Amino acid sequence: MSDEVKFWHLRNHQLFWVLNNSQVRQLCIITNFKRAQKGELIDFGEKENSRIYLLKKGNLKLVQVDEKGNELIVDIIQQGELFGSLTLDREDREYEYAQVLTDRVVLCSFNVSDFERLLAEYPTLAISYTKLVGFRLKRVKNRYSNLFFKNTRERLIAFLNDWANREGRFNGMEVSLDNFLTQKEISQIICSSRQTTTQIFNEWEQKGLISYTRKEILIKNLKALV
Repeated sequence: MSDEVKFWHLRNHQLFWVLNNSQVRQLCIITNFKRAQKGELIDFGEKENSRIYLLKKGNLKLVQVDEKGNELIVDIIQQGELFGSLTLDREDREYEYAQVLTDRVVLCSFNVSDFERLLAEYPTLAISYTKLVGFRLKRVKNRYSNLFFKNTRERLIAFLNDWANREGRFNGMEVSLDNFLTQKEISQIICSSRQTTTQIFNEWEQKGLISYTRKEILIKNLKALV
């Protein structure tokens, strides 16, 4: 990837709006860009090799693995979002990885050590970074709150609302979503059984409230999902 393409990828990301063009061009020297294919795993690295990623194009799922090897989908990463070693802590971090969900994914990443030096050199960038990470953590916190205070149907509705507001194409009350998740993955995200999730989707389809295919989810009216 040419330096000019790298420049515009970084220039157009809201994290770097606080920097001038000359400063952004300097970032191209320490930034790594890569393209990834559907199904590919993205490891965040260990200790001194830990990395912070910006997703420029496509979608990923963020997976956490516990000590017993159980996997949990903790978030869906969408275009423009940050992921990886966001706390800048290279120690005592539970094992996480990301998996590519869509075609033609483009990623840019920084070594945590390099990124720490950037934040120290540009205080306005540090403020911008803190805000973006704060928004991300707030969304994850809301998901965990839903687990305690909402039933399965309410959690699924909340998930679809969030997805629609972030990526949906609205036409009046109707919204369509490019579907890159299986019902099993949706079930894992909302902490439900696949059977229960499928049952709710089937009920909505029978009522004409939703049309679900492997490539698209068409919701006739989000407010009618009850």
